[in-house]
This record gives sequence, structure tokens and C-alpha cells, in this order.
Amino acid sequence: MEDAFYIQGGRELSGDVTLSGAKNLALKVIIASLMFEGKVVFQNVPRINDVTELLHLIQKLGVKTNWIETNTLEIDPTTLTSSTVDLLHASKMRVSFLLFAPLLQKFRECKIPNPGGCRLGQRPIDRIIDGLEALGAQVDYDSLSGFYSADLADEPQGSYHFPKPSHTGTELLIMFAALGSHDIVLKNCATEPEIDDLIACLNEAGAQIKRHKDEIHIKGVKSLKQQKPFVVSSDRNEAVTFAILGIASRGTVKLGPIAPSQMDTFIEYIKKTGSTVDVNGEYIGFAFNGRIKPVDIVTAPHPGFMTDWQPNWAVLMSQADGHATIHETIFENRFSYVSEMKKLGADMKFIDMHVNDPEKTYQFNYSKRRTYRQAIEITGGEPLHGGVLKIADLRAGATLLIGALIATGESILLDASTLERGYEDIVKKVSLLGGDIKRV
Repeated sequence: MEDAFYIQGGRELSGDVTLSGAKNLALKVIIASLMFEGKVVFQNVPRINDVTELLHLIQKLGVKTNWIETNTLEIDPTTLTSSTVDLLHASKMRVSFLLFAPLLQKFRECKIPNPGGCRLGQRPIDRIIDGLEALGAQVDYDSLSGFYSADLADEPQGSYHFPKPSHTGTELLIMFAALGSHDIVLKNCATEPEIDDLIACLNEAGAQIKRHKDEIHIKGVKSLKQQKPFVVSSDRNEAVTFAILGIASRGTVKLGPIAPSQMDTFIEYIKKTGSTVDVNGEYIGFAFNGRIKPVDIVTAPHPGFMTDWQPNWAVLMSQADGHATIHETIFENRFSYVSEMKKLGADMKFIDMHVNDPEKTYQFNYSKRRTYRQAIEITGGEPLHGGVLKIADLRAGATLLIGALIATGESILLDASTLERGYEDIVKKVSLLGGDIKRV
């Protein structure tokens, strides 16, 4: 058997977890580096499949990359020679869409295929295209080839108001607007911490970007040049996965380094379950405390409960004393794990959730002509047993990993490489906590 995890579950998992660099930041700053003059160095870059694929992609564009140390990456953007993005590598990750910024800035034209990545629903790409065009780009889509063609006749200028906050859209327009001679204002922007880290990376290189709540003001500059290596902050999604793994297995984990402020919302909800949380500087301890109380969640843009956290939350609620509901408002296809968790014996079912104004509530492009399954109910307390599971997307993969580790007996997780897209050294880290897991 290939590309699978073998797990012998049912153990209490406890110990320390050293967090890796944030996937959702590392990928963005690598793309941003293509706009810099001279070599760029990033520290604490996770060696995960998504980073590997992105490096292959930019190498196809002529960029030179080099791992100086295990997690220290050097990029030389001066060798960037192509403005057409490779279809194969771009199809594997949605972050490839951000290449509009450096390619339009350097070549004033580019061709980029439809983005790939986890299929969590129809990405609101129209908002991103509208933003690019509002700032001066001309973008056309060829449905036969699947490529977007973009041209930029002059420097980016103008302003844009996102109809709904877009994480990827905000990052793209920040990068796109950073170089030039105009003042640009972006309104109703996403507010995730990774966006502020991207702004910090650009500002350290000479950009002039300021945030005022959900407004971002950008004063274009002529060039960007790194003055010192940029350190990628720790991955809060990885932190949530290991925190829930520890509590669900009735153990104790201490994880870090991470700014506790990045975990505020999650910590608030974990405390509602009755679990113990101990914050000590940049390290946070999470512990099972005798029982797990059921807690309902509704996903929301930052600072709300992240959509990336809800699959993990579902497996925690499978161990709770009672009923809990999860209402997903960000994506329309985020419950791929439900059928797989049922194979382990989890009691999860889809339910109808009444929403007064769905077009306002849901962050995706809601259509009255479609039927959506946006909420589930979980009845906790059912013992989990082993099974053969298939990973459909990254966060669902982490959920199934937790489920298999707390279940009694043997489990096989197929498509392990999907999980490795975003989790570095996952087998080693779980093993250090006492888990019985092998890559086969």
C-alpha cells in the first residue's frame, strides 16, 4: 500500500509540540518575494507539500530557490523570466492565483490558469478579478483553455471595496498595489493575522502599508528590497489540530511558540468545553479535564471561529457529553469528513439551519436555485472504532487523523499526501506524543 497512514488508536496522547511555520503565510510571502530586488531569505518555512509545489511552480517561471538550512529558504527573483504560469503545478494549489501581482508588476501581462487546491466549494474568484480591474488591470477568461489573461497598461491606482471580506483577495490586492506611485485604499478587507504578517514582510522591505481596522491604505513605492531575513510565524491551524488531539485523547499537550492573541477565539471556545487552558508566554497548554461539554459553533471571518478549525471541532464534539451543532458559513462544501467519521462510529448527521438572510450570512456566492448542506449535528459519547478512511481535503485529513488516533483498533488513512500538504513532520510529531502511526 502506498500514500497512506497506518494507525493503532486508543492511546492517551500527551507531550510537547513545536509548531511549524504557518502554511498560509509562507506561501504568500514566497509569492510576494518575486516583487523584490535582490535575493530574499525566509526563516521557519515549513517543509510541506504545498511549499514544494509552489517552489516547483516559480522555478518554472525562471526563479532560483535554495534551502540554506532545513527551514531557511533563499529565493532569487531576479531570474524571473516567464509570465505564463504552468498549468500542472497551478492546478494543485489555489495560491497560484496570487501570482497576478508579481507577474503584472514585472511584465505588465500574464496568463494564469484557474486555481486548484482543496475543493471546498466555488471560490468567489469574481471578487478578486473585480478588485484587480478596479485598480487598473484588464482580465479576460478563456473557458476553452482555462486560463485568465491579464494586462496592466499603467501603474495600479484607484480603490476597491470588497462586497464580502476575502482572505486571498485582500492579500493579492495588497501585493498588487505595493509597487507604484499612487495611494490606494482597500475597504472591507479580511483581517486574519497572516495578512498583517504579510504587510509586515512588505513593510520591512520598504513598502508603505497601513491598516485601519478593515481598511488598508497603501502608498505605492518604487522598489522593495529585503533588509533582513523574514521569520514566518507559527501555524495556528496546526496548533488547533494538536490542541484538539490532546484533549480528545484525554491527554495534555503544550504547544508553541505562538502568540496567544492568534488563538483567542479558539481558547474562548475550548474553555466552554470545560477543558483546561494554561497560557505561559508563547506556549499554551491544553488538557482534558474529566469531561467535554458540547459547544455549538458558527464559522465566521476573523476574529470569528475559523472555517479551518470546524472539521477538527467536529471530532472533539464526538467525544462530548451531549449534542452540538456546527454551522458552516464560509464554504459550501466543507463537510467531506462526515461520511468518513461515520465509518469510525461517530454520530453525525446533516440538519437544516434556518437563516433569515442567507445572502448576507454566507460568504460564498449564495444561489436560491441550489440546495445547500451547511450544518451538522453531532451526538457525542459514541465509542469510535478503527476503519479505512479516505482523505478528501487538508483539514478533513487532520480531522480523520484525530479520529483514528482516539478510536480503538487499527485504521488506514488513504491519500496521506493530502494531509502532508499542510502539516510538517506529522508522523514524527504524533509519535512524540505517544501515538502509534506509520507512513506506508
